[in-house]
Amino acid sequence: MNVDLFDFHLPEELIAQTPLLERTSSRLLMLSKESGQVEHGVFTELADKLKAGDVLVLNDTRVLPARLLGKKQDTGAKVELLLLNQLESDRWEVLAKPAKRIKVGTVLCFGENEHGEPILTATVEAEADMGGRTVKFHYNGIFNELLDQLGEMPLPPYIKEKLDEKERYQTVYSKHDGSAAAPTAGLHFTTQFLEQLQAKGVQLAYITLHVGLGTFRPMSSDTIEEHEMHAEYYELSEETAQILQRARDEKRRIVAVGTTSARTLETLGQRFKQDKLQACNGWTSIFIFPGYEFQLVSALLTNFHLPKSTLVMLVSALASRDHIMHAYNEAVQEQYRFFSFGDAMFIY
Repeated sequence: MNVDLFDFHLPEELIAQTPLLERTSSRLLMLSKESGQVEHGVFTELADKLKAGDVLVLNDTRVLPARLLGKKQDTGAKVELLLLNQLESDRWEVLAKPAKRIKVGTVLCFGENEHGEPILTATVEAEADMGGRTVKFHYNGIFNELLDQLGEMPLPPYIKEKLDEKERYQTVYSKHDGSAAAPTAGLHFTTQFLEQLQAKGVQLAYITLHVGLGTFRPMSSDTIEEHEMHAEYYELSEETAQILQRARDEKRRIVAVGTTSARTLETLGQRFKQDKLQACNGWTSIFIFPGYEFQLVSALLTNFHLPKSTLVMLVSALASRDHIMHAYNEAVQEQYRFFSFGDAMFIY
């Protein structure tokens, strides 16, 4: 299937560059996956679309201050690392800039103590494509504390202004450190709104998927079938496994909040199929595009995604390409805000 089938005109000014002041003040486009009917409203109208017995699945990952700005030890040239995955101990998979000048054996330095010595250093051990590197960090103290001191939140490049309030790029239910980007559909929720949904009888369930660049990396091939997703780490607790299993047995709706939750749920659906869901962890590189048959996800709350992205393909698998393209064209006409700090879409 050709990637160009998922292209559409997106004016640059519709890519949201700043967060809304209030989390729940975004707009909401509601799309019936069966009929293609589109309704326009505000985010809090999600409560009208959810019903008692629905299971709302939230990704409770936390974004690391994973952007490190430093210099090469030998030349003093400026460098940047984006931490992606912790491999073991102090070895990490990272994205390096400028990649062409960061070779195996290069030592990178970050921060300085009172003696002018680097607080944190990294030695490049291996190279991968598209700027990927494996590095080993060297330091004294606790790594996460140094990362809080030296690192910046890895905001998308189209967000120009500095985000003074770091928690604005975290969901209110974030718990487990490990992501290089926020699961942005969850940024709309407040604690109060989640409590309102629970009072209505909606059940909350939490899974963890640490978001890497695979979710956002652009297509590098002309056909969908040739694209390979970057693997991301996930965890399922016993409590959530039981909640999901009961919902599946009772044929209640499982509603994914965000494409990261959807991909994790479908990884679990593929892993267990007809077997009982159990607590587990692992790595997923699942790529969902039209033709895919969903195992667990019944409905999806998500943001608006960029043309020809793997995320547009995922939502098109749930609601059909024609319904999604029609809804997206309406969103553009109605000037919805797109991407990480943008408006929301509910596919049901």
